[in-house]
Amino acid sequence: MTFIADLWLPILLAAVLVFAVSAAIHMGPFWHRSEFPALAEQDRIQDALRPFGIAPGEYMLPKPASMKDCNKPEFVEKLKRGPVAILTVVPNGPMSMGRPLAQWFVYTVIVSALAAYVAHATLAADAPYLEVFRVAGTVAFVAYAVGLWQNSIWFSRPWSNTLKHTLDGLIYGCLTGGAFGWLWPMG
Repeated sequence: MTFIADLWLPILLAAVLVFAVSAAIHMGPFWHRSEFPALAEQDRIQDALRPFGIAPGEYMLPKPASMKDCNKPEFVEKLKRGPVAILTVVPNGPMSMGRPLAQWFVYTVIVSALAAYVAHATLAADAPYLEVFRVAGTVAFVAYAVGLWQNSIWFSRPWSNTLKHTLDGLIYGCLTGGAFGWLWPMG
């Protein structure tokens, strides 16, 4: 754990930079505004779903009972009739940003700590800025972006949304790499 003692300042700086820039990206009139369009007839859909009291969680519609059921004619017909959906249900009530923002900040610290670990394990104490930038930035990019690609591969999340988050991850990776390159210990 000496890497934390040696690199606590770039870990925190990178986390704060990513947190601040992500807030600006998501609150500003940038590329995330079109990610979640409203459903047509959303009031009627909410009214239709409300009596079921669906608990918060993730659901698939239709959902086969087993893999063998995927090829049964009645299940195939359900797929044809539609709608086919992956549904995320969140708790009812006013939207609160406090908890997600706190979790996001903790996540940025963890990503920065992982970048510190890999950089500390692979680079010399007097490594030049660009080497540090490359290693720490790549680790952060992979953590912030690459893991999201599987949501488009497996769960039909629009690739346009995933690419927007990949751009975010590239920016966050560059900020992380820059913070580490700037504050890398010199011997």
